[in-house]
Amino acid sequence: MTKMLTVALLLIALVSPGNPRPSPNHLENQFKTENDSKEVRSAAIKRLLEVFGMEDLPASLVRGHKQPPQYMLDLYNTVADVDGVTKDPTVLQGNTVRSFFDKLHSEQIEFLFNLSSVARSEKVLTAELHLFKLRAQEALTFNRHHFCQVSIFQVVDGSKTDNPQGKKLVSSRLIPIHSNGWEVFTITQAVRTWMLDERSDLSLMVSVQPLGSATDLKPVRFASGQSHHHSKQPMMVLFTDDSRRATSPETAQRRPEDSSAGPSLPLTSLTLPSSERRHTRSLDYDDLPEKLPCQRMPLYVDFEEIGWSGWIVSPRGYNAYHCKGFCPFPLGQNMRPTNHATVQSIINALKLSKTVETPCCVPDKLFSINLLYFDDDENVVLKQYDDMVAGSCGCH
Repeated sequence: MTKMLTVALLLIALVSPGNPRPSPNHLENQFKTENDSKEVRSAAIKRLLEVFGMEDLPASLVRGHKQPPQYMLDLYNTVADVDGVTKDPTVLQGNTVRSFFDKLHSEQIEFLFNLSSVARSEKVLTAELHLFKLRAQEALTFNRHHFCQVSIFQVVDGSKTDNPQGKKLVSSRLIPIHSNGWEVFTITQAVRTWMLDERSDLSLMVSVQPLGSATDLKPVRFASGQSHHHSKQPMMVLFTDDSRRATSPETAQRRPEDSSAGPSLPLTSLTLPSSERRHTRSLDYDDLPEKLPCQRMPLYVDFEEIGWSGWIVSPRGYNAYHCKGFCPFPLGQNMRPTNHATVQSIINALKLSKTVETPCCVPDKLFSINLLYFDDDENVVLKQYDDMVAGSCGCH
């Protein structure tokens, strides 16, 4: 009864003279504003995708229980800090690392990798086959100093694996029989040749032969097929470079926390919810009693708010920073001015030209960030992007 009375009173209030119905023009303007807002957001997301070298969002935005390979997580943590900022630009070969899982899932040591996600324009720097060596019961019959010859063959043009003419040796080395864990085989030249032929699926097989023994026993076994945990599945790792390089005057190798990064405000949170560090509103330049000199200020990019958290593994977001403030005359060295900015500041101060403004506060050092994410084929990709974080600000 109470609910019905509330609804009735609400309806009366809506049609009462004090609360006239919204006019058609008002509704039309509101609808137009909402459409404009959607168009702006769509255009902004599209432009952001271009910055990250993508045309569209990955088809599957929900990873579910799928976990990235531990190798890729460890590589990311070696290259980047918790916010994705590059620790040392010299660690990574090129700017892209992809991991591919075997598509064949055979109980035999035969593998199939789909490389269609690699652009033909990318330069293949290194290709590795990662196999997890198991403890085989047969190894107990061998001396601890015994080795096995492990050879990797490329299966040519869908030939049968027992056909010697249909196999091409791409890598071979000795491994101890009694060891276990990950073994890595370099297959760079095979992948380069395969990519030149514009083929998508690379088929490989493994041959194991004990040295100095005529036995048919196989003392070395590698994890493959559905019977082993996903963390031990065969994997190809590809290091490439897509030639996307910094276009700024200077891309810094120092971290943003360095004292040499120029003046900046403490890292306060932006007006983005869902985290303690974002509960406090950031210091707004317009709220200050006096106009601040040129300095670096926080600008947090939250991938969850953008709607990208479903396919990005790390980081959850990063602080891009931005530069704000005046470049007053005379420009001190703490403003990190260029000679041109100094001359421009003098001309402006002497009012020698009405068209010359004061120098602008802009980034003068930029840092790269790293993304670890799932692509359309659920491969895990580690990619490095230049010029993504303002390391310091100056008057230019």
